Amino acid sequence: MIHTDILIIGAGPTGLFTVFEAGLLKLKCHLIDALPQAGGQCSEIYPKKPIYDIPAYPEILAGDLTDKLIEQTKQFKPGFTLGERANTIEKQEDGTFIVTTNKGTKHQAPIVAIAGGLGSFEPRKPPIPNIADFEDKGVEYIIRDPELYRDKKVVISGGGDSALDWSIFLSDVASEVTLIHRRNEFRGALDSVDTVQELKNLGKINLITPAEVKEILGNEHVTGVTVEKKGEEPFIVDTDHFIPLFGLSPKLGPISNWGLEIEKNAIKVNNALDYQTNIPGIYAIGDVNTYPGKLKLILCGFHETTLMCQSAYKRIHPDKKYVMKYTTVGGVEGFDGTKKEAPKAVVKAIQ
Repeated sequence: MIHTDILIIGAGPTGLFTVFEAGLLKLKCHLIDALPQAGGQCSEIYPKKPIYDIPAYPEILAGDLTDKLIEQTKQFKPGFTLGERANTIEKQEDGTFIVTTNKGTKHQAPIVAIAGGLGSFEPRKPPIPNIADFEDKGVEYIIRDPELYRDKKVVISGGGDSALDWSIFLSDVASEVTLIHRRNEFRGALDSVDTVQELKNLGKINLITPAEVKEILGNEHVTGVTVEKKGEEPFIVDTDHFIPLFGLSPKLGPISNWGLEIEKNAIKVNNALDYQTNIPGIYAIGDVNTYPGKLKLILCGFHETTLMCQSAYKRIHPDKKYVMKYTTVGGVEGFDGTKKEAPKAVVKAIQ
């Protein structure tokens, strides 16, 4: 059983910033996310896309933003359960909650903060008739451990940042990388497109466009794929792994069965006070919630979690009064013994 003060479901920007705001209040956090790494959509879907509406950053790449948020949380030593989806929740007699993941990991906390963005992400699967037969037998929709592909033949399908970035990365890991896209044009970062072009010229990436994978071959494991290229007869590409990277589809998932008030695939909250749901002790912050005037913006999620943490502190410590101090005055004291504070003024008499 993992015990914490605030259990955060979702490790995107809002969930990560919750760790910092809770840390200022001496509250410990643990995060659950179905994705294999922290960062949410910013890390998984568009890490190299620029964001223009983060205060103090005229422009920042989504992946860089999450890197900075993770760095900001480190002194508060959060725990992570990654690659697992929050599945069930049970309220205990003492008022705490036990949240169990799809892999059986149990977490207990007096406060649950749902920061799941648009929900748990599930891969968009291409319409290949027998693809389900080879899932976990050579077909992977998310790359969790690149070493799985060491010295293997890999076929990647897709035309966005994920397909480009993983093709580049695996070109130094796999024995052979083939990238297949239904168009000649790629929708990704320009430097990634240029790098794939260079690797193609060097013979480190096989590029097949415009083309689509139509069938997966093999018995107990993938041995190849049938490819249809425009204007040519179908042909077979031998491979050990087929990785279709067509993005992720957000779904509220099991959370929709927790007894929360749902409206248009979002969780209704009390925005007049603290973003609490209809179940006391459970909050929803960021894109996953809804209320009159809601804007699905990262900076709005930052605001919501700041107020949520104040309310959580009062629930956990009803007999204590918290006096807010600006970080410019009180500094930031981490759970690891570190402290960040402004230099003290020199006290000196004037003669």
